[in-house]
Parts: sequence; C-alpha cells; structure tokens
Amino acid sequence: MVLTRDALFNGDLLLYQFKGGYRFSIDAVLLAGLTTVQANDRIIDLGTGCGVVPLILAHRKRGQTWVGVEIQSELAELARRNIAANGWDARIHILRLDFREIAGHLSSGSFDLVVSNPPYRRLTSGRINPNPQRAMARHELTASLEDVCAAAGFLLSDGGRMALVYPASRLAHLLTVVCRHGFAPKRLTCIHSRESSPAALIHLECRKAGGEELQVYPPLYVYRDNGQFSEAVQKLYRD
Repeated sequence: MVLTRDALFNGDLLLYQFKGGYRFSIDAVLLAGLTTVQANDRIIDLGTGCGVVPLILAHRKRGQTWVGVEIQSELAELARRNIAANGWDARIHILRLDFREIAGHLSSGSFDLVVSNPPYRRLTSGRINPNPQRAMARHELTASLEDVCAAAGFLLSDGGRMALVYPASRLAHLLTVVCRHGFAPKRLTCIHSRESSPAALIHLECRKAGGEELQVYPPLYVYRDNGQFSEAVQKLYRD
C-alpha cells in the first residue's frame, strides 16, 4: 500500500500514513492536546493506529512511558516505523493485539492514564467503509466503547484516569457506559466546528473510582468564520 510522508509541529514530527487506508484526523490531535497529563504518567493508547497520539505526547514530553495497542497488523507495523523514524523506539512500545484480551498480556493497574478514540458508529449506523482499516476505526466491528472502558478498568488502579474523544450526539451513551464501568466523569469539553454550530465532539476525562464533581470547560471552536483553524486549534498543531 502506498505511503504518504506527513509532518506535525513545523516538520519536527514525521508521520507516514497509508494513502488509501486509515489516516489520523483532528480527533487524535484533540485527544493528545486536551488531555491532562502528569510528568510521571505511564500512558497507554487503545487503538493507536499509526501511533500519532503517543508520538505527540512523547514529542511534547508529556508523560514518562507510552504504549500503543493496535489490532491491525499493517497499522501496528506502520506505528513502529513512525516511532523509529522519530527516534522514539526505545521509549514508545507498540503491541499488536486485541485490547479486549489485554488481561493476557499486561498487568492489572500498570498504567496511570488510558487514552482512546473509540470506534463510534454502531454496526447498524451508516454505510460501513469498504476499506477495512477505515471501517474498523469508525464502526464497532472489533471493539466498542464498552470494550475500551473494560480494558481501561483493568489497566488502571483506583484513581487512574481515562480520556476519550467521542461524538457529542452520543454523549448520553458515553456517560452511561463510563459510569457503568466504575469511572467518574471529571472534565468535559464540547468541541464545535464553529461558534454558530452545535457541538460535534466531546473530550471527556474520567477517573476510576473518582468523586462526583464534574468540571465543564469552555467550548473549543475548530474553525473561524473564514474557514481557517481557530487560534486554539492552531496551537494544538503548532506547539
């Protein structure tokens, strides 16, 4: 499959992507940029794709160790290539496995932060993309929000955090599922295309066995009226 050579942060971060397959979107940049990260965090990305989220976090020196989990062999190999191309192969590790079976590969409570952009479309919702990489990223073919929360519950100790980007239209489902798995919603940001548009995405941070207090942050607008990225989003791509 043909690769493209792309970059973030004014060329400081190199990323190879499949030209006709799965390609990361702004969701990954939002997840990496909006999530609260502590200096010593052990971070795992469930469904890492080409490895973009761990690479952004490592590039910004956010966290201490990073692991990406990817079920698709081609994407897992591509993530490893991207990590090596940026000189992070000694610090970022990619596991090619189904995170629904994570308990057979990693220890319980071994991470401080789980991040994920879960597949968000039900199998009965919309046309399934004929490209298998894109289909798995968008539709709940091999994993669902329930599976992400179950894996996160295993990987985190009490007080550990989970951060997700998910469609705003499924906010009720999101809150129901995270609470059912023992997570307390702690920080919520609504993401809008423009100031005049309803929220399109939600960035949610949760804490395992956390308290009831939830902070709702100011909304983030992706575009200005002229169609250019807002200053807030430009900063996520630049800094």
